Amino acid sequence: MSRFDNMQARGLTHVIRDANGQVMTRKALLMLAAAAALAGCNKESHTIVAGPPTYDDDVNAVANANVQLPPSIIATKIYRCADNAVVTVNYLSDNKSANVQAEKGASLVRVTTDDPAKPMTAEGGYSVEGSPTSGTAKITVPGHPAQSCTA
Repeated sequence: MSRFDNMQARGLTHVIRDANGQVMTRKALLMLAAAAALAGCNKESHTIVAGPPTYDDDVNAVANANVQLPPSIIATKIYRCADNAVVTVNYLSDNKSANVQAEKGASLVRVTTDDPAKPMTAEGGYSVEGSPTSGTAKITVPGHPAQSCTA
């Protein structure tokens, strides 16, 4: 029975104490290595600012800018002219300009005037004399003679 007595003499915590000592030594070594690594870091001071930088001059310039939106379309009229041509006119809200489309698929041409009482014209021979409330307009499109067209 002496074998059993020797085992009991060491105690049950003896094995655990040895294991704890090894773990504690590993932790201490890891902490020492981490401290050495951090000691080599650059110690410059850094300022952290939340949000983007403010540009007061730019913000004030944008806030005080006089921005005007382009005129919107107030009426679209489709006119049939004397030579059976179909012309689409988009009258704009400034009452001084319109977009003219001479035929289906053609690009829009902006005609303008300084005085709403005068015809709207554009380079290339485009001209529109009329309003969105009238049923007829005198429209001149390059390649077609000036003619009266009805909506």
